[in-house]
Amino acid sequence: MIRAPARVLIIAGSDSSGGAGLQADIKTTTALGAYAVTAVTAVTVQDRRGVHGLHYIPDFIVREQIACVLDDIGADAIKIGMLGSAVIAGAVAETLECSAKNIPLVLDPVLASTSGAPLLEETAISVLKARLFPLTALLTPNIPEAEAITGVTIRDAADMQRAGEALRAFGASAVLLKGGHASGDLIEDVLVTDKGARVFSSPRIDSKNTHGTGCTLATAIACGIAQGLPLVESIERARAFVQQAIKTAPGFGHGHGPVNHLHGMTRS
Repeated sequence: MIRAPARVLIIAGSDSSGGAGLQADIKTTTALGAYAVTAVTAVTVQDRRGVHGLHYIPDFIVREQIACVLDDIGADAIKIGMLGSAVIAGAVAETLECSAKNIPLVLDPVLASTSGAPLLEETAISVLKARLFPLTALLTPNIPEAEAITGVTIRDAADMQRAGEALRAFGASAVLLKGGHASGDLIEDVLVTDKGARVFSSPRIDSKNTHGTGCTLATAIACGIAQGLPLVESIERARAFVQQAIKTAPGFGHGHGPVNHLHGMTRS
């Protein structure tokens, strides 16, 4: 008898360049042996030079996408990426509050693209804090996102822990604060839970091909959780997956190129 793969519901925006957003999430989920179902929140016009256009999906369509796939296919974990607006964030929160309270949620609070284009209305942050963070099993902000949400200035790992604790105070069960924006030869990500803090370290890879790394990491963690791995093991596997994806990046486009989500798949 064939064992069905774990199911991951991805709620995020579309990246036409394929390096981030839903496209990166689906590739990551597939590469890690899980099954992706999706709810599209926005369509972006992107290349590796930047974001050139943005269209939000109507909130009722976002709501119906989520309800439809949960009712029929179901999910073992949910990953949220780009939400875009307060209206969409509210629609997502309302639907998950009704239909998915017992499904582990990994929330990547996307505020801007790698190129710096804003991808979340400022008014939406309050919706995340009040309604989505309390539903979240793991929150995965980078340093600029954590600073914007908490007001904590982050200079080192101790500040990262302090910001993580501030984020947990909004209701998230755990926070993985990503340290890629800090300087130094090591990248340190800090996990903050009710048991304290744990630091994950790895050598910094000198590469401009880092577009979509945040999306990829959060989705890889969600896959691990969906497949029954403990949180720490899910994070360790996801970090290793992203590191190898950066090392084997194809070098497509100009500017910040995409990573190689398919590095573990054999070429024919």
